[in-house]
This record gives sequence, structure tokens and C-alpha cells, in this order.
Amino acid sequence: MGSQNRAVQSESAAELPQFAMLQMITGFWVSRASYVAAKLGLADMVKDTPKTADELARLTGTHAPSLYRVLRALASVGVFAEDGQGHFAKTTLSETLRSDTPGSMRALAMVELGQEHFPAWGNLMHSVKTGETAFDNLFKQNAWEYYARNPEDASNFNKAMKGLTEMVNQAVLSAYDFSGFNKVVDVAGGTGGLISAILKTNPKMRGVLFDLPSVIAEAGPLLDAADVRDRCETAPGDFFVSVPAGGDAYVMKWIIHDWDDAKSKTILENIGKAMKGNGKLLLIETVVPEGNHPDLSKFLDLNMMVMTGGRERTEAEFKSLLAASGFELMRVIRTASPVCVIEAVRA
Repeated sequence: MGSQNRAVQSESAAELPQFAMLQMITGFWVSRASYVAAKLGLADMVKDTPKTADELARLTGTHAPSLYRVLRALASVGVFAEDGQGHFAKTTLSETLRSDTPGSMRALAMVELGQEHFPAWGNLMHSVKTGETAFDNLFKQNAWEYYARNPEDASNFNKAMKGLTEMVNQAVLSAYDFSGFNKVVDVAGGTGGLISAILKTNPKMRGVLFDLPSVIAEAGPLLDAADVRDRCETAPGDFFVSVPAGGDAYVMKWIIHDWDDAKSKTILENIGKAMKGNGKLLLIETVVPEGNHPDLSKFLDLNMMVMTGGRERTEAEFKSLLAASGFELMRVIRTASPVCVIEAVRA
């Protein structure tokens, strides 16, 4: 009878609003433990064979009892699975932290939870009090200057963006028909994940991958892997100055959200000058829904406030920004992913 009462009390406690808030407050515990797993490459080490904490500690040069405690905690939320003999095996969640899997989240975990985003989020109150960018205040430079001075972190950031691109590419290609375009310019397209997917699906199309010189330098392997290098020009440059001319479609994925309205307007106006008269602008971004509906975009918006001074936008805000930049919003196309395709033409 006593144990039944304790079980009932436990179930009741789980329903308390304080318990729900406790889970929210301590959510970063799971995040940081996941960071350790990603940084150490644990998912790669158990992809074929389960291993004990002692074995993994030897492979990673870590303290076995402490590593075990991290693994046990992660197993309790589905990242890894512990058997009765102390071995830790892969799970569907741990597979996302592998280095060699499509859409890998490993680099993203290291970027978001390592020495860049995580400390900047600790400075969130500065943004709330001042309207300034938390990262800039903490690091005394903006994120792009930081990456320019820290090439290893910049490379990891590019890998993280590649993983995110792989996650949404198919959703974008399934939702939007690119086949009517002859030349697509991917503005700030990183190492070429999106333009490679577009060109591979449309074998008669030509493309241009445009980004900073240091980013473009890493694009070759991906273009080669997709077998599209002969149809994809790489063009280094700065979109605040100009973008390559002559495209009948200009696509940007998760770029405009990095910038405030004034800087976004400059980028969009430069695209308007470069595109053909009947060209289309395609922004691939999250669109913030109205009301209290839970949505990733609302917290991604905070990440932009902390890291870059940018923002996620509602459909109305996109319409206003586009109009101020010389474009007319035509439609917003939802995809089976967090992003939408925002289609616009020159006004």
C-alpha cells in the first residue's frame, strides 16, 4: 500500500507545474552532456560495437568513472543505450551525432554548445537590457570577425551549416520546383550543399556558388561528390558590395536572419541590381507564427539576437522588408522542415 501511495505521489509530482519548469530550467544539463559526447566523438566509437565506459575512456583520454556518469545520464534520455553489463550502444539519437552520417548534428552540437554560442547565451541579459548583440559585447568582436580569426572554429561552423542544409534540402526540393530556372545563384551558399542539391536534381541547370573566399575554398569536395562542379561556378565576394549578375533565381538559406533590417536591405538591394528583370528571389528561412504556438523559430530568434544582432521574422515583417528593398512578396511555401521558401519578385 505504501509503495502504491509513493507511486501515485510520484506521478502527481510529475504533473506539477514546478516539475515542468524544473525540466526547462535544467535543460542545459542535457545539452552540455550532449556536447561532451559530440566533442569526444563517442557516437562514432559505438556505431559498430557497444563499448564500456572504460573502453571509451581509453580511446578518448578521459576519466572513466566520470565518463560513465555522463553516458548513464545520456542513456536515460535516449542518447546511447546501456545494457546490463555496462556496455553503451548506439541509438537513433546517437546516430545523429556521428561524423559520417548525412545531416550529422555533431558539428552543430560543438558550435552551439562549445566556446562560441554557449558563453554568448550566458550574456543574454546584456542584449535584453541594451538591445546590443551579446556575442559582440562578450568577445569584443562580432561573430564573423571571430571566425575569420579562428579558422578551425570557422571550419566547424561550416560543417554545422552543412549538416543543417542536408537536413532541410530534400524538404525544400520537394516543396519548390526549381526546374524553370536556367541559372541559380546561391548567395552566401557556404560550401555548396544547397546549390549542389538543386543542380543534381536539375541536370540542365547551371549554378553559381557565392560566398567569402575562405568559405568558397572548402566547397570543392562537396561539388565533386555531387558531380556538379562542371555546372557550378564558384565566385568569392562580399554581398554588402555586390553579388554575381545574370541569374534568373537568387537563393539564400538562413542568411537574412543573420542581419538587422538595414543590413538585410543592403543585401537584398544588391541582389535586385544583379538579377534578370523577370528573376525570382527565394529566401529559405523560418517564418515566425503569430500567437502562442510553440515553434523553433521563436527561440532561433533569440539565438540571432545573442549571436549576430539579426532576427527571425513573421510573414508580415518579411513583406515589409522586401517592399523596402524593391521586392514584392509573392508567396510563402511551407516545407516538411522548420524552413519555408519565401518567393519574391522585383516590384
